[in-house]
Amino acid sequence: MQPTLLILAAGMASRYGSMKQTEGFGPGGETIMDYSIYDAIHSGFGKVVFVIRKDFAENFKAIFDKKLKGRIEVEYVFQEMNDFVKPGQIPEGRTKPWGTGHAVLCARGVINEPFAVINADDFYGRDSFMKAAHFLQGECDEKTYAIIGYRLDKTLSDHGTVSRGVCEVNEFSNLVTITERTRIYRENGKIIYEEDDNKMELPGSTAVSMNFWCFDPAVFRIAKNLFEEFVQKNYQNIKAEFFIPLIADYFIKNLGGEIKLIPTTSQWFGVTYKEDADGVRESINQLISNGDYPAKLWEAVKY
Repeated sequence: MQPTLLILAAGMASRYGSMKQTEGFGPGGETIMDYSIYDAIHSGFGKVVFVIRKDFAENFKAIFDKKLKGRIEVEYVFQEMNDFVKPGQIPEGRTKPWGTGHAVLCARGVINEPFAVINADDFYGRDSFMKAAHFLQGECDEKTYAIIGYRLDKTLSDHGTVSRGVCEVNEFSNLVTITERTRIYRENGKIIYEEDDNKMELPGSTAVSMNFWCFDPAVFRIAKNLFEEFVQKNYQNIKAEFFIPLIADYFIKNLGGEIKLIPTTSQWFGVTYKEDADGVRESINQLISNGDYPAKLWEAVKY
């Protein structure tokens, strides 16, 4: 069975200032998602599912329906604030959905096979998709998930600080926990993060999560139960976020599951800040010059 790629594309892009998910970065106007889907197709994925918001569904579908028709099966699901929430459980004043774990849960009706989860606005690289597909087709089951681990020094921005989930693993290279480190940046040849007004160094080889996960569909049942508990506990918290690592942590600590950390050699890049956009375009053009991608991406994919 071919795995599915679930793309989380419902974010508000508040720091970036526009709907970066559909902005063109390739020479033919390709979005970052186009390159992820292209890599997924070439790695053996058979379906892509987009998690989007209803209010930009028409424009979003207009962009992707035509270019992907006949190349890969496509599904769309919506992430709305009241999904999987009972009346009266939404905090007064809340205006947005409940985070990445909630977004994954919104796809439970259309995914019945092992699947990978990625962000819409991150460029992950072919090596990551090849390794994810290999895992999903041969190792993934109800007790074994995976996360693609990136080198920290391949995930930084030149235009501001970033937050990264630092992965701790055991002797079997299975994930133990993810610790969020904020305000990470380069300074005098070192990688620094700040915490409680203190500056601390992190090695460039540190494995970090860029939200590239590999799951068995059994994760939906876990997510649903956890989310119901989460909403009950946070019905007065207007900013509460149900993130994927909450699901992963419960899976490891309470269900005896294993999450393998699969290291990748891929260079990550993304558009956290507006100023990152030109660098993303330059990186894509360099990959095209290297022969990693054709200049006209979708003309090269024929079935």
